[in-house]
Amino acid sequence: MAKKKGDIRGVITLACTECQERTYTSQKNKKNDTQRLEIKKYCPRCRTHKVHKETK
Repeated sequence: MAKKKGDIRGVITLACTECQERTYTSQKNKKNDTQRLEIKKYCPRCRTHKVHKETK
């Protein structure tokens, strides 16, 4: 797909806070949301629901 001009949504990676495994990706508007994203998601390595934080 072609990238739109002025597209400010970027792909971010989410990592588990316990084991640091990067299992999820998402998109975020970097202009409106400058803080790091934190979502509670399932970690297949820990086999439980843990907080996942945005990484670089």
